Amino acid sequence: MPYRKEEFVNGEIYHIIFRAIDENLLFKNDDDYYRGIFSLYEFNNGKPIEIRQRRKERKREKIIEVNGGPSSVDKRERLVDVFAFCLMPNHIHLLLKQLKEGGITKYMSKNGTGYAGYFNRKYDHKGYVFQNRFQSVHIKNDNQLKIVLNYIHTNPISLVEPKWKELGIKNSERVIGFLKNKYRWSSNFDYLGKKNFPSVTERDFMLEIMGGVNGCQNFINKWVVYKNELTQRKDLFLE
Repeated sequence: MPYRKEEFVNGEIYHIIFRAIDENLLFKNDDDYYRGIFSLYEFNNGKPIEIRQRRKERKREKIIEVNGGPSSVDKRERLVDVFAFCLMPNHIHLLLKQLKEGGITKYMSKNGTGYAGYFNRKYDHKGYVFQNRFQSVHIKNDNQLKIVLNYIHTNPISLVEPKWKELGIKNSERVIGFLKNKYRWSSNFDYLGKKNFPSVTERDFMLEIMGGVNGCQNFINKWVVYKNELTQRKDLFLE
């Protein structure tokens, strides 16, 4: 169960990362990724929840919405604002603003326990799934926010160019296309105006800082093409 002794402050924003133990895979197929994203939404709730029941309820809610009925009302008591996320094969990046006292710690604990239970049942796995402690960096200003949002959304570059940080990006056009059109297990699509998992994140605040959808895409393009100073901010990236 991921935890951290650090005291997080209400209203402050943090870059969070938590990893699989021994760099094992967290997500082995699309169903695992969907479960991970479902967990990011459902566990952002101060109330106790039962995932199996919520999955049944969500199916019913979606049927109602598809047939022209009213959209479901968000009844969660949110612990955090999730500004951004990226699910990678063996780790997860999050950009979180704490809303309630102890909110980040509770949210991470719920996610760690809940997904680990699912993973162990599905794969007949015994023992820990996540490393004991998740990592965090306090984000202190808008410039850092821009950098971290961009870093989270470009993390999947390593899946198409594994050594890009050491050797640079060989095919910028391919990488930009991969991030823009193919890698869906993050909040990037929603920031680019493509409806993907919109209910997970709160985006208005960050879109204003980034200069809208075009600003988000331009920021990614500049980083990929020019590999600028963003790659030097390792104090924010939790390598």
